[in-house]
Amino acid sequence: MSEIKWYFFSVLIFCLLARNSLGLSPVILIPGDGGSQLEAKLNKTNAVHYICAKTSTDYYNIWLNLELLVPFVIDCWVDNLKLEYDNVTRTTKNPPGVDIRIPGWGNPEPVEWLDPSHDSAGTYFNTIGDALVKIGYVRNVSLRGAPYDFRRAPNENGEFFVKLKTLVEETYTMNNKSAVTLLVHSMGGSMGLHFLRLQTQSWKDQYIRRMISLSTPWGGAVKALKVFAIGDDLGSLMLSQSTMRTEQITCPSLAWLLPSPNFWKPTEVLVQTDKFNYTINDLEKLFNDLDVPNAWEMRKDTEKYSRDFSAPGVELHCLYGYNISTVEKLVYKPGTWLDGSPTLVSGDGDGTVNLRSLSACERWGKRRFGSTVNKRPIKSVPLAAAEHLKILHDPRVTDYITAVMKID
Repeated sequence: MSEIKWYFFSVLIFCLLARNSLGLSPVILIPGDGGSQLEAKLNKTNAVHYICAKTSTDYYNIWLNLELLVPFVIDCWVDNLKLEYDNVTRTTKNPPGVDIRIPGWGNPEPVEWLDPSHDSAGTYFNTIGDALVKIGYVRNVSLRGAPYDFRRAPNENGEFFVKLKTLVEETYTMNNKSAVTLLVHSMGGSMGLHFLRLQTQSWKDQYIRRMISLSTPWGGAVKALKVFAIGDDLGSLMLSQSTMRTEQITCPSLAWLLPSPNFWKPTEVLVQTDKFNYTINDLEKLFNDLDVPNAWEMRKDTEKYSRDFSAPGVELHCLYGYNISTVEKLVYKPGTWLDGSPTLVSGDGDGTVNLRSLSACERWGKRRFGSTVNKRPIKSVPLAAAEHLKILHDPRVTDYITAVMKID
């Protein structure tokens, strides 16, 4: 039996056994890191470069805006989007004179397209959105969106979780009291998991039909360490890792995505140098040696969320990729210590998240249907060569999702 036919067959059996809702289950899309549009309004007294605007008459799109990610102009972008950490209040704030807002609450468009102009480079949930519309979903009615400030972790996103609960209840009511499906990607899965932990089981039983997770880093990823060390160019040749790092290392969400002690042993070397080998227990020393002490402070602020690995308490479909080279260790040449670019030693994963983290959902239950630790059905669906971001446009994924939703 082919891979796709096997998925369809297993989905049918799984959902028939798990079925407990009435009518079409409305969908709320929860994006991952970088998966929400951001808008900025400026009223600054200083700028990092003479070409940088200090003021703006109104809000403008700052993410994703490709026109801002070009040489020299990107320095303005970094200066406006980076966060400032206060180790007294344990919170971050935008730079003085910069106001950032997240547009389109409840609307799927800002998470289907990161670029408001719908440039192909800004495509996100739109392939899945189009597939759902083809089977009867209606945008802004049965297909909703829940964007948020992805720069921040759960400790600073309390308002998002309150609004999401209201959005779930509103969507449930709008759709003939049909329980809601949370369709999440990457860090959005971690946000969704935390949201579900905040709710009572009786509330989840009434309002949540299931969660469909794509590429969720349940246990973090070594790539977050790589970003703190040298930055990430987002796969674009025109972007500089070091320039992007200036903004990236200010985000508490990056600290939240660091490897979890639930899935990495204290004896595993994550960063190797000729002076010291750093494990997960040496992160404070590593960040001090990298001269990014705030990274350790943000790690302390968010570590409790990564240590808690309690089950979501809802039916879960866990889709993820494997068999793609994924960084699992940084090795610096002798004599360089933490200077320069390390060699990235790779293992299995989806190109961004390590396989042990992607597949961690399997810990909540057995692969066979029936009794699970989660006490709700769990379906793990590993997909060969399904890259972390491209999984959103993988035909196997859209076919799987529409098959699940049609069964309701």
